[in-house]
Amino acid sequence: MGSRPFACCAGLFRGAGLVAIVLLLTLTAATAERRVALVLGNSQYQHAAPLANPVRDAQAMAERLQHLGFDVVSGFDLTKQQTQATVAQFAKQVRGADVALFFYAGHGLQVSGKNYLLPVDAALEDETSLDFEAVSVDFILRQMSRETSVRLVFLDACRDNPLADVLTKTAGIKGASSGLAEIAIENGGAGTLVAFAASPNQLAYDGSGDHSPFTTALLQHIGESNVSITEAMNRVTSDVFKATAGRQRPWANVSLTTEVVLHKVDLNAPLIVGQSSTPPAEASSGTRKTGGSSAQDDDQLALDVLRAKIPKLATDGPIFFDRPVKFGEPAIDGKSIAQLIKGEPLFSPVEGLDKSVWEGKHCDSCHEWNEARLCEQAKNFAANDVSVLRLQHPLGTRFKVALARWAQGGCR
Repeated sequence: MGSRPFACCAGLFRGAGLVAIVLLLTLTAATAERRVALVLGNSQYQHAAPLANPVRDAQAMAERLQHLGFDVVSGFDLTKQQTQATVAQFAKQVRGADVALFFYAGHGLQVSGKNYLLPVDAALEDETSLDFEAVSVDFILRQMSRETSVRLVFLDACRDNPLADVLTKTAGIKGASSGLAEIAIENGGAGTLVAFAASPNQLAYDGSGDHSPFTTALLQHIGESNVSITEAMNRVTSDVFKATAGRQRPWANVSLTTEVVLHKVDLNAPLIVGQSSTPPAEASSGTRKTGGSSAQDDDQLALDVLRAKIPKLATDGPIFFDRPVKFGEPAIDGKSIAQLIKGEPLFSPVEGLDKSVWEGKHCDSCHEWNEARLCEQAKNFAANDVSVLRLQHPLGTRFKVALARWAQGGCR
């Protein structure tokens, strides 16, 4: 918990022949999975007013996915021919991938229940134009379904679309609409998630900021630590609904048979300590170590450097569950552990979470804490002090330090 509780901490400590220390807190699934993404964004339409955000949306999403271990095939402001070439490149790369992902931002429409994405050179005059100037969403889904396990689709393509009006008014096509239609999901692999910026047949907003409301929320939540993609979409829906005052509600069709987490963090990962190849140098005290010093001494000194960063309590005495604690932190001083877990967090337990979600809530309502359950967590804090106790906590960092000492005393 905390505003940035799972930040990857990798530090290289040198000096006095010290060791290289790496805190293995972040172990992403990307190290074991092959992930391939197709990212497209169209803004500069030749036969319709340009859109402000789609290219920026797609560029930001491509960068985000690269950080999450995806091989990204991307294209921005593409014509129909360029789009087909980019999809063909993606189709070759994605075959056999563990995770296949498609993100699109720009104009889209549906005709008689079929969804189409519009390249920048699309000029729709009649229904025949769809085959030659638009790109069928079903066509792209087929390319990403070949021998892949998990398929994730995000369509920020429900913007008010004048080209849909052209089909309706001039070609007399009654089924043309800017809102996209629900997509049927085929079985195969570990399943599929298709997420729309708005509910079926509804319009989405391009937004007045740097990104659309949907992409803004997706960028915030798609790579959160230890959060499944389905939970991430729940958070995206909540954010967009609030940002648009209830006028836009994202929607997802999910048939996943397994939990998909794009950023896995092992909070119990051990601290790996290995001897540096750097020759012995000056110690922090200013003295040079002699040849008689052991690697164990170097290791211990490095650990002490990290432990010095852990905040201290205002008391050296034992910690009890139901007795006041001198934390040395004014916001929680004089309260017991039992009182604090029944109280409110000092700030958001998840970065960016709206106050209405967490303010006024009790911590144990989320964690279902009781004395025995909390003791197990406290033992973990004590066993992994260097990895855990330096990180922020919504009840104050010293709250975790007190829990660790409580566990060391037998959780009395």
